[in-house]
Amino acid sequence: MPTPVLQDFRRRGLVADVTTPDELSAHLAEAPRTIYVGFDPTADSLHVGSLVPLLALRRVQLAGHRPIVLVGGGTGLIGDPAGKTGERTLNPAEQVTAWAARLKEQVRPFLDFDRGPHAAILVDNYEWLSRLELIAFLRDIGKHFGIAAMIARESVRARLGSGISFTEFSYQVLQAYDFLALHERHGCTVQLGGSDQWGNITAGTELIRRVRGAAAFGLTMPLVAKADGTKFGKTESGTIWLDPARTSAYEMYQFWLNTSDAEVVSFLQYFTFLSLAEIDELARQTAGAPEKRQAQRVLAREVTRLVHGDAALDEAERASQRAFDRDISWVLHDDGGAVPGSVLPAAPEPRPVWRVLKDSGIVPSTSEARRLIQQGGVEVNSQRVGSLDETLPPGRYAIKVGKRRVYRVVIDG
Repeated sequence: MPTPVLQDFRRRGLVADVTTPDELSAHLAEAPRTIYVGFDPTADSLHVGSLVPLLALRRVQLAGHRPIVLVGGGTGLIGDPAGKTGERTLNPAEQVTAWAARLKEQVRPFLDFDRGPHAAILVDNYEWLSRLELIAFLRDIGKHFGIAAMIARESVRARLGSGISFTEFSYQVLQAYDFLALHERHGCTVQLGGSDQWGNITAGTELIRRVRGAAAFGLTMPLVAKADGTKFGKTESGTIWLDPARTSAYEMYQFWLNTSDAEVVSFLQYFTFLSLAEIDELARQTAGAPEKRQAQRVLAREVTRLVHGDAALDEAERASQRAFDRDISWVLHDDGGAVPGSVLPAAPEPRPVWRVLKDSGIVPSTSEARRLIQQGGVEVNSQRVGSLDETLPPGRYAIKVGKRRVYRVVIDG
């Protein structure tokens, strides 16, 4: 029999809302179930916030259920209004297709797609959404959606003042239809998602009830936010992506290592497969000796291993330990490959250091680059940058920002 996954979700703080909780608990306990999460291809990579639902699927698979990963090659052409204050820009169809292909490869290492009755299933909703006939869809599916209920959903209601197109307004109907399609094709009875997906998910459970007279369930997880109110997964240099070409293992490791004491226990519960007893012990260690940052080190190690593998984790840990070195010339050779790097094209004149920081993606803005230099927080080849007027000619540079953020920059010429 499957282990009580819903109980584990609750203990880890992974439940925001759930439809008929007692019925869902009994449903999951009776037999292995098929459970899905959807990811729309809005970029060429998932980011660390996507790990919450992705790892939730891994948890349900380990508990004996069958996960489905749905990549929204169809809904990605429409755009989900949830969490957006304005209309999304519609991406070209060929770009959405390419992004969908990247996401399909990216999710594979997190689940077992090959063995046994619980093997994960990977689907793309473009397969069925692209074949819909408008008149038949409106007659057979559209009649089950009341306009008042659709407008009342938070993702729509929040946009009524600023405006929402019929395209985005129809998104909840398409996502509900996805749930129905997976119910009919694979016997899927449960959908998981972030708390901003509650309206879309309940629309699907209601559609299945109306069309098939069957029970279906939804569970949403909290949207992770940082304790200081800033967006989770954002750093001074940008979003933390799962793609190693966009975010190196070293950057991933550093992101988790910099977790605050107030957040680290929750993040261990959300993003690792450590037992709750192990997490409690790490919490005690952190409370007793916060300067050792033991919980943060374990968090960084566990998540970086999940995303990048053991070899990349080893490199990231070595680089992290050496980031405190006064001499950071190692960045340019040896195991400097673990740190993020960039190559800048030749320029007519030597670039100011602040411009190099911005152009290489070390910081997101020139104002941030200038501020760091003025505060004495930038070193180039182990020498502190003391003026905004300092420039860098063509060459190879080891750049340190703050106490332990290190980068490798090559300027052609």
